[in-house]
Amino acid sequence: MEALYRLGKGSAAEIREAMRDPPGTTAIRTLLSILESKGHVRHESDGTRYIYAPLVAREQMGRRALDTLLKTFFDDSVEQAVAAMLTRRDAQIPAQDLDRLARLIDTARKEGR
Repeated sequence: MEALYRLGKGSAAEIREAMRDPPGTTAIRTLLSILESKGHVRHESDGTRYIYAPLVAREQMGRRALDTLLKTFFDDSVEQAVAAMLTRRDAQIPAQDLDRLARLIDTARKEGR
């Protein structure tokens, strides 16, 4: 999806070219078919090839992916996920990012989330 978002639209071959370390063309087509069946992308015919485009906004897709990540790996716990990110050995989090996170946490507390 990241490559497709960057391109805006493209064929399976174009999407594959836009990826770092891509799988084979058959795998790309299979993934696009799955994404289409889930309502994440659509295609239009351009002669003999399909041109794919995202149907879901990048931010909304990111939220869906985070929901899946939380459920799959962190028992639906935001605290566990954030703790995992903050305690990574290679985590180099700028002070301004930590300040922003603290403000977001304060806002969430005040709003009773």
